Amino acid sequence: MSRREKLLKRDLVNLIRKTGGSFKKISDYTLIVERLSSRLAAMNVQISSAEQLKVRHIEMYIASRRNDDGISKRTGQNEMSAIRCMLNKADKTLMADPRHERLSNKALGLSGASRKGTKASISDERYREILARIEKKDRGVAAAARLSRYLGLRNEEAVQSVKSLQTWKKSLDKGDDKLKVIFGTKGGRARMTTVVQPEKVKEAVEAALAYSREHNGKLIDKPGLKSSLDYYINVLRRDGGLKGGMETPHSFRYSYARDAMQYHLRCGFNDEESLALTSIDLGHGDGRGTYIKNVYYQSGDN
Repeated sequence: MSRREKLLKRDLVNLIRKTGGSFKKISDYTLIVERLSSRLAAMNVQISSAEQLKVRHIEMYIASRRNDDGISKRTGQNEMSAIRCMLNKADKTLMADPRHERLSNKALGLSGASRKGTKASISDERYREILARIEKKDRGVAAAARLSRYLGLRNEEAVQSVKSLQTWKKSLDKGDDKLKVIFGTKGGRARMTTVVQPEKVKEAVEAALAYSREHNGKLIDKPGLKSSLDYYINVLRRDGGLKGGMETPHSFRYSYARDAMQYHLRCGFNDEESLALTSIDLGHGDGRGTYIKNVYYQSGDN
């Protein structure tokens, strides 16, 4: 790696770290800008800072990713989101504008991608099969996975859920129908999540509490968040027997979304209201009903 490439990569990564957001977002965006710096160096673009980035450099990168790597439009859109965040932090706001005449998704050939989800919820029977496999490997991971399934937690939220177990138990004992999710949330935004299946949630919280008490207050005994998250995901995939493609650790969240939608409908809310409420439960806000329908609920509407 040349000195210029090292300097550029360091500068881009530092800018991404200043953008804020969840651990996963920063991790994903860091990989994207590292790839950007490496690809530009491979194309003999001799720059060493974000300040030197030109419109043509971004165009060259996206063209290379599409033509040489065959990435999808959705992947390209995600990469441009990361690049725009970095450009904003570098005070290159004109280039960061998503309506830029040459760097908009449309101009780059990235528009028109489907918002349909590529993953599906897991049936109760399949969930029990996966959970049984995980419990043989690591009961702490299994406890976190149960919380993910019945509270719709993201992977990072599930890994950090041990910090909220006592509070959740008190809320459940009082008969509360919502629990506050604080740790590991996207953008650090806490949310209230509907308790759709109270008995299942109580069992999951109590099992996680019991395990954590026996293991120094931990569900996953790894030295840091990244290693804990990597371990959690790897155990689910490898030992849980997730088949990949439509089945991923995120599928537990899809299953919760399916149940939450049906719960809100049973409570008398119409389709639009139920989608909005499910969106809130998942931490997306009340304006993402269409997104929830396309991404989370498309496999649960029959």
